[in-house]
Amino acid sequence: MDSNTVIALKSVDIYQPQHLVLSNVALSVQSGEFVYLIGQTGSGKSSLLKVIYGDLPIAAGEGLVAGFDLKKLAERDIPFLRRKLGIVFQDFHLLTDRTIEKNLEFVLKATGWKDKNTMQERMLDVLEKVGLRSKLKKMPHELSGGEQQRVVIARALLNNPEVILADEPTGNLDPDTSEEIVLLLREISRSGTAILMATHDYQIIKNLPSRIIKTQSGSLLDNIDIQ
Repeated sequence: MDSNTVIALKSVDIYQPQHLVLSNVALSVQSGEFVYLIGQTGSGKSSLLKVIYGDLPIAAGEGLVAGFDLKKLAERDIPFLRRKLGIVFQDFHLLTDRTIEKNLEFVLKATGWKDKNTMQERMLDVLEKVGLRSKLKKMPHELSGGEQQRVVIARALLNNPEVILADEPTGNLDPDTSEEIVLLLREISRSGTAILMATHDYQIIKNLPSRIIKTQSGSLLDNIDIQ
């Protein structure tokens, strides 16, 4: 795997739990690349993402993600792999009982940050990137859906990830807000972080085209054209 490749899967079989979901998967994603992942519900999109973030073992083949060998990934290594990944879900998964600042601080503390000033600086930095620096002291319920998803993206950026996995990040948003979120993710990819975004929103893909991979009939297809 060369230094620019952040995801490399070769001849990978994925089971969930004993049922073969995807076979002979080949996938290569480079630093700074923006890739859409499409496919029908139950076709293996989520299983593929779970393999990439160490939640599902690979049954056969080889896999490297952010420098980690998925075949040799021990339980104790998974948190270290996940520090190199940012994960953005459709349901925001924000802690609703605390401010945006405390939500971000929670992640920093959980991933080993200690110095208060450095933490404060990092929180402001990621909120600046998503255009929400002024919302630090707000509670999640005081923000719109689009703003909450921006906070989730800021949270995903805290540890300077090599890859962001976005699982239906626009699923709960209106079309205009959805487009804003995808434009933000594309902007982030330009700074070197690879983005793999699972979506059902073909309108977004048509408006903002990029490389597309698709789970279909137990296989992963690359460079799909949906026109």
